[in-house]
Amino acid sequence: MKRTIIPYKPYLKELARQLRQNSTLSETLLWNELKGKKLLGLDFDRQKPLSNYIVDFYCKELMLAIEVDGDSHDYKYEEDCARQAELEKLGVRFLKFDDAAVKRDISNVLREIEGWVLKHQ
Repeated sequence: MKRTIIPYKPYLKELARQLRQNSTLSETLLWNELKGKKLLGLDFDRQKPLSNYIVDFYCKELMLAIEVDGDSHDYKYEEDCARQAELEKLGVRFLKFDDAAVKRDISNVLREIEGWVLKHQ
């Protein structure tokens, strides 16, 4: 299966680098479980620019974005929905997790991701 490459605005590359350097605790915890193909041998990128946006984690092979939503998302609900809808038009699928869920019960979050992957591969 040929992977779809989603182009992005060049200025997002530096912003993504800054986001990687200033990750939240929950993003760091989840990244530690996703990096190095630890989850079912899948290759994930962190703070990945796609189109006009940056997603927290992205697996090109599955066109799967994983988002960890914390307090900063409480005030951006409409913006987040529009962003997700635009990326879904490009074929990106989303899994979203609450910041607190990642911190308190990462094993359950990982089980949920694995279950989704096994169902949608």
